[in-house]
Amino acid sequence: MSKKNIAILTIILAILIDQISKIYIKTNFQLGEEIVVFNDWFKIHFTENNGMAWGFEFGGKAGKLFLTLFRVVAVFGIGYWLRQTIKKQTHIAVIIAIALILAGAVGNIIDSVFYGVIFDSSYHNIATLFSDKPYGELFYGKVVDMLYFPIYEGESFTFFNAIFNGADTWISIGVVLLFLFNKEAFPNEEKEV
Repeated sequence: MSKKNIAILTIILAILIDQISKIYIKTNFQLGEEIVVFNDWFKIHFTENNGMAWGFEFGGKAGKLFLTLFRVVAVFGIGYWLRQTIKKQTHIAVIIAIALILAGAVGNIIDSVFYGVIFDSSYHNIATLFSDKPYGELFYGKVVDMLYFPIYEGESFTFFNAIFNGADTWISIGVVLLFLFNKEAFPNEEKEV
């Protein structure tokens, strides 16, 4: 299989896994609902945010729109980077890394752009897909998060309290792969003197 086809397959599979899991959670859980998967250190906990890490927000509606539009522009930049990397026949791990980062960015953009107009609210009820009464507007959807790994929970401290989603996972795996294969990803082009 060509490196281009591997990249395309990686992107499609990663986006599908991300969106299927988010739609499942959104249409089967109420906001804040949680189930324990493994011994209290892995939970599915449904939450939503406006798209920043740890639910950070800035600038209200204008900030949300700016963030979403910035992500859209960034996706085109990452797509160009991926295309150039494939043309250079770079190591397959680097191509997969960039494909995962692209897929993760697209996955969260889908939530931000479309979820506000295709779902109703998850607050105190299970959301309906393609609702007649959506909770938001185009470009103002909330990102669905559900993966929670509270490795240690004390009375006043929880180690690793971030709640994230498949798209965030793909981005993280991609960054780790770039770190591990940094010589292939960012070759040192020595200039002849």
